[in-house]
Amino acid sequence: MRRPQNLRPAAEPFLGFARLLRRHAFAIAPEQVTSFMQAVTLLGPRSMNDIREAALATLAPPPDRRGEFEALFRSYFYGDARPSIEGEEDDETRIKDDRGTREEENQVAHQKKGGELSSALEQLSSRDFQRDADGLGQFRRKLASALPARRSFRTTRTRSRGTLDLRRSLSEIVSADGDIPSPQLRRRQAVPRKLLLLIDVSGSMKLQTADYLKLAHAAVQGADRAEVFTFGTRLTRITSALRIRDRSQALARAAVSVDDWDGGTRMGPTLLAFLSVPRFSAFARGACVVILSDALERGDHADLETAMRRLGARAFRLSLATPLAGDPRFRPATSALRAILPLLDDLVDGSSQKSLFDFILSLARPAPAADSIWKKVS
Repeated sequence: MRRPQNLRPAAEPFLGFARLLRRHAFAIAPEQVTSFMQAVTLLGPRSMNDIREAALATLAPPPDRRGEFEALFRSYFYGDARPSIEGEEDDETRIKDDRGTREEENQVAHQKKGGELSSALEQLSSRDFQRDADGLGQFRRKLASALPARRSFRTTRTRSRGTLDLRRSLSEIVSADGDIPSPQLRRRQAVPRKLLLLIDVSGSMKLQTADYLKLAHAAVQGADRAEVFTFGTRLTRITSALRIRDRSQALARAAVSVDDWDGGTRMGPTLLAFLSVPRFSAFARGACVVILSDALERGDHADLETAMRRLGARAFRLSLATPLAGDPRFRPATSALRAILPLLDDLVDGSSQKSLFDFILSLARPAPAADSIWKKVS
């Protein structure tokens, strides 16, 4: 959408909002944009609500995408980089996309030990990671072929076990002056499914965070469509940082991208924040979603249950890897775990890199639902 030559500077924000909607796949015609700016002119406007009502009336978002429209409106006009989550007022979850990273690094040293009781209090810090490549190279090489595959709508030529490619077969007949050559066959391509890693970086996960980030780097390097987010009291996308081939540089970039290392955790609200951003929630559609967390949600777990239900509806497979399951005495006994257990496809041991390697490389193999497995154990 080009900027008209005679457009006044005051109208530029409204044209920019239409561009934003188009980037998020909203069908906006030029006539609607013109009507939107005319409606704003007629209304004054006296308040931001007037602009919102004009946008709803003229840009006409579909009813099923009304929530996305509202989130984009608040993000654009209120200058808020995070969509608002229903039920949050003072404790809104902040979202950070690693398309732009902070250059400043906080050097505060923390003396707390991992495994402390989780909390909902925000605590900002930075992290540093040491090089440790045990088993990561082998995991990276095996990952792409080990992920579950889906049938693409794109097709490729094949000599057997395919369907007739009528267009190419007729073309062969014409080029052969009516002779009947071997029929041309095609079959739909199989492509690996996306892998989405959601990593808990709160204080209770401090001992596992470094290993999880190294695994995430290997996953991004080994799979073409891997995405990685961290969450604690905030949500941060670190995929771009982990695309750097050198592991130490990639983890250093990730370390300065994330602000909420070793602090509290608001697992439910941060997952809901992830789902509220259309571009982020699209990463989960048809993907293998692996959450690396102890799931020690404090207070009401209604947000967590809602987020897990919505994630499960989008994902091909939804898994929770918790370091607590490394203890043979572990049982999903907390109220939060009991609530989300029926929504999980897997609840597995996340206490070591080897256990995570083995699990992720087995995602293509079917397995009983987590609920049925842990009921037998209990």
